[in-house]
Amino acid sequence: MTDTPNETGTAATGTATDSAPRSDGGCHGTGPFIAAIDQGTTSSRCIVFDRDGRIVAVDQKEHEQIFPKPGWVEHDAAEIWTNVQEVVAGAVRKAAQDVPGFQPSDVKAIGITNQRETTLLWDRHTGEPVHNALVWQDTRTDALCRELGRDEGQDRFRATTGLPLASYFAGPKIRWLLDNVAGLRERAEAGDILFGTMDSWVIWNLTGGADGGVHVTDVTNASRTLLMDLRTLDWDQDILDAIGVPAAVLPRIGSSSEVYGTTDVGGLSGVPVASALGDQQAALFGQTCFSPGEAKSTYGTGTFMLLNTGETPVDSRNGLITTVGYRIGEAAPVYALEGSIAVTGALVQWMRDQMGLISTAAEIETLALTVEDNGGAYFVPAFSGLFAPYWQDDARGVIAGLTRYVTKAHIARAVLEATAWQTREIADAMTKDSGVELAALKVDGGMTSNNLLMQTLADVLAAPVVRPMVAETTCLGAAYAAGLAVGFWPDTDALRANWKRAAEWTPRMADADREREYHNWRKAVTRTMGWIEDEEH
Repeated sequence: MTDTPNETGTAATGTATDSAPRSDGGCHGTGPFIAAIDQGTTSSRCIVFDRDGRIVAVDQKEHEQIFPKPGWVEHDAAEIWTNVQEVVAGAVRKAAQDVPGFQPSDVKAIGITNQRETTLLWDRHTGEPVHNALVWQDTRTDALCRELGRDEGQDRFRATTGLPLASYFAGPKIRWLLDNVAGLRERAEAGDILFGTMDSWVIWNLTGGADGGVHVTDVTNASRTLLMDLRTLDWDQDILDAIGVPAAVLPRIGSSSEVYGTTDVGGLSGVPVASALGDQQAALFGQTCFSPGEAKSTYGTGTFMLLNTGETPVDSRNGLITTVGYRIGEAAPVYALEGSIAVTGALVQWMRDQMGLISTAAEIETLALTVEDNGGAYFVPAFSGLFAPYWQDDARGVIAGLTRYVTKAHIARAVLEATAWQTREIADAMTKDSGVELAALKVDGGMTSNNLLMQTLADVLAAPVVRPMVAETTCLGAAYAAGLAVGFWPDTDALRANWKRAAEWTPRMADADREREYHNWRKAVTRTMGWIEDEEH
């Protein structure tokens, strides 16, 4: 661990010392300030931060989730842009109420972070979307991806892009829109249509929209399109031709930290728009994982773990994604390996909503603490198959090792352990790919309030688990990148000095116990595989 200055407590015994993460800003600092927009999957929000990285004001608004058919997920991009304007104005208004002497001119830059892969096409002349945005969760391009894979399958473009050919990514979504919206391909090839992930849509509108808006994306978002060469950081013409995407629709690829233009939205007159990062990369940046071997894991409905691998992309042979972590100005890009776990917080929700074994999510910890261990039970939540590092969609969830001894408390313990063991499998895959051992894991997201889970993570990883003071690391990362672009913070060392530890859990499980339990977990994972037979599949 190289960057834990000014820590507020260390849990050498494995019990966290906590200074509760401040979500409402606590005592507000004096200006100047940086604002960040987080355009997420379910809502948009704006947070104003002070120079110490503390929250001064927050405003947030949800948007509609549109489900036209099973497996199809859309967003109304016009609604999202309206909401973005409202939350920026709301956050500025709240800062003015709460901070004596605050003026909108005290906001020196605004940064963007966003749901990744969600795909939009719009008319460059009118600013009108030509169709609802296709959300990253949308699976309508499954058949197209199989067709594009031809004889090579999922790995057809992996060597260039770092990504498997999958419905998540934006390139096939663009192709679907061009093929299915009447007259759209002709308009696109004529230069009348613009493509963007949500960072591009927000920046274009912030900087003027149809009246001179800047059409740009950053390297982190471009790396999730399946269209960018990871090494040249430019669009790959061969892949554009193969997928069927005209280059005329594509934005310029910029760095994650540079001034793209200025905005007058929400009372911010002439404020530089100065960063863009996909949400998971923004969390990596907000957690100040600036050195190779530093990793963060965000625990929500699912879990995303990113490991900084330095200035050279690491090709994964163990089921991970190679992606751009961030790029500051003209500096060399920093790459990351990413592992995704489909079901973590969602398993706790399942215990509450479908099984009725708990009445609130927080109860899972209380119930699990009534027993010393899992009673021999292991829960593998392969509800929709196994994700990284296995990628087996014929798997289904199992609870293994059941005896009459097992109670619902043991099951609760197994539920929490499932998140920890899945994280261990991702960490092991990262070590195999990169040759870098995990030094410590910085964590964020809603599940990090569960102290038993955090201790279990430290035990199974055999590494410290650290939770920061500011839990809103995604927005903080966008704010940090924007602040660097305008000189608000001088360098990443200043950001490291800002980062403060709220709690740390250190391993206290014996090596022999860890290896025995991991062996049993992996044995349980094998029981999930091949459940869906070929004819069902």
